[in-house]
Amino acid sequence: MMVGLKYTKTERVKPAAFAIRKKLLLSLMLFSMVLLVSRAVFLQIINTQFLQKQGDRRHIGVASVSAYRGKILDRNNKPLAISTPVESVWINPQHIEEDEKDKLKQIAKLLKISDKRITSLLNANSKKRFAYLKRRINPNLVKKIKGLNVKGVYFEREFKRFYPSGAASAHVVGFTSVDDVGQEGMERAYEQSLKGVAGKKRVIRDGKRRVIKDIENIKAPISGQDLVLSIDHRLQYLAFKALQSGFIEHKAFSASLVILDAKNGQVLAAVSQPAYNPNNRKGLKGRLYRNRAMLDIYEPGSTVKPFVIAAALDGGFIDEDIQVETHGFYRVGRNLVKDIHDYGTLDLMHILKKSSNVAVSKIALMMPSEYFWSKYKQLGFGNSANVGFPGEPSGKLLDFQTWHDFEQATLSYGYGVSSSTLQLARAYTALADDGILHSVSLLKQEKDQYATRVFSKKTAKKVREMLEHVIKKDGTAPQANVDGYRVAGKTGTVKKAMAGGYSDDRYLAVFAGLAPVSDPRFVIAVMVDEPTAGKYYGGQVAAPIFAKVMAGALRTYGVEPDKEDTVPVLLTNENKPNGIIKRDNR
Repeated sequence: MMVGLKYTKTERVKPAAFAIRKKLLLSLMLFSMVLLVSRAVFLQIINTQFLQKQGDRRHIGVASVSAYRGKILDRNNKPLAISTPVESVWINPQHIEEDEKDKLKQIAKLLKISDKRITSLLNANSKKRFAYLKRRINPNLVKKIKGLNVKGVYFEREFKRFYPSGAASAHVVGFTSVDDVGQEGMERAYEQSLKGVAGKKRVIRDGKRRVIKDIENIKAPISGQDLVLSIDHRLQYLAFKALQSGFIEHKAFSASLVILDAKNGQVLAAVSQPAYNPNNRKGLKGRLYRNRAMLDIYEPGSTVKPFVIAAALDGGFIDEDIQVETHGFYRVGRNLVKDIHDYGTLDLMHILKKSSNVAVSKIALMMPSEYFWSKYKQLGFGNSANVGFPGEPSGKLLDFQTWHDFEQATLSYGYGVSSSTLQLARAYTALADDGILHSVSLLKQEKDQYATRVFSKKTAKKVREMLEHVIKKDGTAPQANVDGYRVAGKTGTVKKAMAGGYSDDRYLAVFAGLAPVSDPRFVIAVMVDEPTAGKYYGGQVAAPIFAKVMAGALRTYGVEPDKEDTVPVLLTNENKPNGIIKRDNR
């Protein structure tokens, strides 16, 4: 009976409990429905504007639009640096699917990327979402990579800098980094004006943050300003090839050459060796980037002797027909100034022609030290040429108050003063343009507003005529001769300064000159550092380079020959550089 009663009770309770649970479940479902409807009403009606903005923020963004970098042009508007649109390849390792890793290796092979790098990018522990595979690749590669259609591989439009003149203008123009920022040369000096201003655009991105559509331009990019240099790409290439040939022939450590317009001081060419190709800098060392024509300073040696004679003549400390006894040596205090030979008694022309240290030292000591110093200073020694090139040095010129007689004597033949090849060429404009020293510029300009007179017209012309004899057969630089033209110049053979003194077996071979003498058009300075192939005199090493470049420059510009024994020769179309030129009739 007890069991039966228990069973009957249980049967009676079961329907009641089920009803309670059913009501509870229905209540929960009803509550959930009300909650969902309320939430929907809130989202769709009450809070719709806020949510729309939030959605836009996640899918509509602002992207940068690269600005076109300004071109660098030569004086004739020939491009020396231009930018072309290219694409860069990047990946999001998180989006690369397992079955497409083989395709990624194909891309790596096309881009010449090591398997090791690809493996590291796809490392399971890596959290990277962005990594460049390669920047600024050529269009053919882009087309091949896009054809593989690999998920997780993306492309970005950029600009690549290209240098049409290659190594010939590299040291002047410089180059940009992979991010298109100027690193050397004029690219660096004029970065702010060349780079332009990036623009902005509104875009739609997908869930993987990829740009799938442009909506509108917010701000148009502003292209960088073009930069027009004073450089003439024809003379630049001519000078580059001639200097390179001499540099290799004489197995030198380095070399530099500058061509200036004698009428206004503009830099028409500036080349250095060793050189590099700015379009392919892989594996290059930093020393190759150095613009030695503008940055390296050295003692110019005997190339300054014409300035000593011009200063003495201009100041009235000597007259034109002075005769100076040399005897091969000259004692100055406890020191001795020597010549290679005993030249006996020399006039001014022969002092320059034979390059007598003794004679020029005696003339230097006839001038007050302050006056002598002031002439060097006016010629630009010890001052930056202010050509606007990054890192430009001032050179060295000690204050006259610290001089003793021997310092003044050695300064007269180019020791104790230092300059760059550019500064030396600039000083020679004072002889080329009838006593007027020109400022120098790497930017094209019509007129030199900062020209200053250093010597009288009479003195400059007289010294020019004296320097013409240096090029004669019995002078120190007959190899500087240019057929059909009167040439004036001065050699320098300088012992290199070393720790503790001067080397006995390391030299600088220097030559500076101008042409044509009757009406100078160009000034050229050449320096060859440490020629080691046997020859080391300025007249043997630097002078032939000068002659080759000067001949080409005069003919390129169609400058009339000024030697009396020349006749006009009309060249054929195949070998005519520019217009009608003449040559020596001998």
